Amino acid sequence: MPVTDQADIVITAFDWVPDFARGFVRDLRPRWACEELGLDYAEHLISAMERPADHYRLQPWGQVPVLRDGEVTIFESGAILLHLAEKDERLMPADPQRRANAIAWVFAALNSVEPMMFELGNVDIFAKDEEWAKLRRPGLIDFIRTRLTRLSDALGEKDYLLDDFSVADIAMATVLREGVEAGLVAEFPHLSAYLDRCTARPAFTRALEAQLASLRLNPVAA
Repeated sequence: MPVTDQADIVITAFDWVPDFARGFVRDLRPRWACEELGLDYAEHLISAMERPADHYRLQPWGQVPVLRDGEVTIFESGAILLHLAEKDERLMPADPQRRANAIAWVFAALNSVEPMMFELGNVDIFAKDEEWAKLRRPGLIDFIRTRLTRLSDALGEKDYLLDDFSVADIAMATVLREGVEAGLVAEFPHLSAYLDRCTARPAFTRALEAQLASLRLNPVAA
């Protein structure tokens, strides 16, 4: 199990989140990348309720994850994924075009798909009783379906976005998981099978278990 007390790689994560967020916080992404590459990492857990002042110097909005890799500190899960992927061709192909494709798909996952999933979470969870959310949801669902249709067409019959598993699949699979509860991914057989294939990987299972194990059941009282 790559989670250790001491390691060159340290992932900052929350020590508690609400039930709906358990297993979905973005520190899952670097955990998964480390598990795929067999990289030992340590956890630095902080309170989501009372975020330390010094954390804002590392992450301007107080979010997670933040990664420290030796002398390098980096925030934003996509940037962290690319940093880790550069360590090994198992996540980042050496071929220039395939490398470009992997990078492009990471950006596509986080810029072309995830914002709509994030908005759906806002509509369905945080603002579900608001009139504007009820009015917004049908159009939002249609727009997400359009994006997923294009994604499904691009994936086609391939096992993974680049045929072989790469950092692009860590980004895209974690985004697609956000649409499972709404039933959207199930509408697209290729995407549903792709997501099942990604999340069946032992490295994903270990990363998910590690995140869940790090989370308290209740927040620490302020």
